[in-house]
Amino acid sequence: MSSRARRCPVDSNGLPGIEQLRTIVGAVMTVGLILSVLALIVSAIVWAYGANSSNPHLSGRGKLGVLISCGAAVICGAAVTLVNFFWNVGQAV
Repeated sequence: MSSRARRCPVDSNGLPGIEQLRTIVGAVMTVGLILSVLALIVSAIVWAYGANSSNPHLSGRGKLGVLISCGAAVICGAAVTLVNFFWNVGQAV
């Protein structure tokens, strides 16, 4: 076996319905990003209400919600880049 990596060309037209699948995945990513931004707004409101009413439990839950929703927004926004990165890493192995 040679030490050269063998490349297989990707045929994006080989599967029927691949364009519809791309459209659906794009829509799901958009909805996920919108929902994570909505969760960020709600969590920020909960955090502000908890801080204003001197309720440390509510304030802590709001902070946690802000962190989680920021992470979800970053993951949804960077999903295509992450998939392409790991695809290229997998092809290099």
